[in-house]
Amino acid sequence: MRRFISALVLIGTMGFGTMALAEEAAPAAMPAATAPEAAPAPAAPAVDVAPAAAVTPAEPAVAAPVAAAPVPQKLDTGNTAWMLTSTALVLFMTIPGLALFYGGMVRKKNVLATLMQSFAITCLITIIWMVAGYSLAFREGGAYLGGFDRLFLNGLTVAGMAGTDGQNIPESVFMMFQLTFAIITPALITGAFADRMKFSAMLWFMAIWSLVVYVPVAHWVWGPKGWLLDKGVLDYAGGTVVHINAGIAGLVAAIVLGKRLGYGKEAMAPHNLVLTFVGAAMLWVGWFGFNAGSAVAADGRAGMAMAVTQVATAAAALAWMFAEWLSKGKPSVLGIASGAVAGLVAITPVVTTTGLRYDVAEVPNTANLGKSIGVSMYPMLTGNVGWVAITGNVPVNSNATVLADNPHGIAAAGQTGAVTAGKQVLNSRIIAPATNAVLGNTVLPNGP
Repeated sequence: MRRFISALVLIGTMGFGTMALAEEAAPAAMPAATAPEAAPAPAAPAVDVAPAAAVTPAEPAVAAPVAAAPVPQKLDTGNTAWMLTSTALVLFMTIPGLALFYGGMVRKKNVLATLMQSFAITCLITIIWMVAGYSLAFREGGAYLGGFDRLFLNGLTVAGMAGTDGQNIPESVFMMFQLTFAIITPALITGAFADRMKFSAMLWFMAIWSLVVYVPVAHWVWGPKGWLLDKGVLDYAGGTVVHINAGIAGLVAAIVLGKRLGYGKEAMAPHNLVLTFVGAAMLWVGWFGFNAGSAVAADGRAGMAMAVTQVATAAAALAWMFAEWLSKGKPSVLGIASGAVAGLVAITPVVTTTGLRYDVAEVPNTANLGKSIGVSMYPMLTGNVGWVAITGNVPVNSNATVLADNPHGIAAAGQTGAVTAGKQVLNSRIIAPATNAVLGNTVLPNGP
């Protein structure tokens, strides 16, 4: 028994000691061994150090200027609407305006041929303008002829813009507006040789004349780098390009063709002045598109052009009517219509370089009064000269059938405004004093 108890005590003691050793040998989480702490280093001897310079914050880097991207032209809807209207008005001047105006003054047997000439010219010149006319007249080229980049209207797009000084109208509208001028100019010439030219010959003549004469002259006066434009000639709406061109061509054509068969022997009175009257009224209304539309904008210049056109036309019509009334004892429909056309033609090149302003508060007010009177007197003088030339046996285009071509030729020949409005002529020592006296100008800007 004593052995048994001793064995139990020995076993218990060994078990307890084993458990105690196990707990010390394998604790649940032993801390990581740490290196013995290093002795603190001796402090370094103090050294005098100059204080660092104050550091200012760096300025932000300025980016190099970047070229601004070109701003796309924005369509001006107001100007575009007015130019679309003006284009329709000028086309309305030829068909049916000019066709009726001429058709009523020929003999009955020739009325259809006269109407057909205006209509056929409209079709013919449209195709010529599309093929080459527009490009050669209004695209940049040389001093005497334009470029070739718009042949067959190549490059004319929906988004393409035209116009200067911010008008921003579609180039297609500008091209169409100028086309109407190219149409009416040769149509005006037909009044000089009505009854005397074969239809086929007329088509050949108009096609060649348009390309050889009209297109170059249009570029000289209106086109980029045109030599007359560079000389200072100011033709606002066609005094040189349209009226002088058509008047001289009609005169030469009438001289070359000679007298009509039966001229001076047969009665050749107009067969229907109602048509002529209606045509003249259409020309008057359409001329607002001709003159006011040449501003290429719906602005103050367009408004002034419309006002001056109205006043000048009325003044010339009355001048012709009263001259005829005093001479023959009564006025006539053909006379007042011819006077109106003469006034329209005469005022065209200077329709915005004159003016209609008279303000008593301005100094000198006589200058503006003189200018206002001059606007009326110039077309009135044209109307009187036209009446004298036609009724006084003056041989101006005496072989022409349609008398309406006489006012065109006479008024065109008297359009010194197309030249005198030019800077170099207005400022010349010779012409300036006389021009100032007539127009009421007292001071003119110095020219180049």
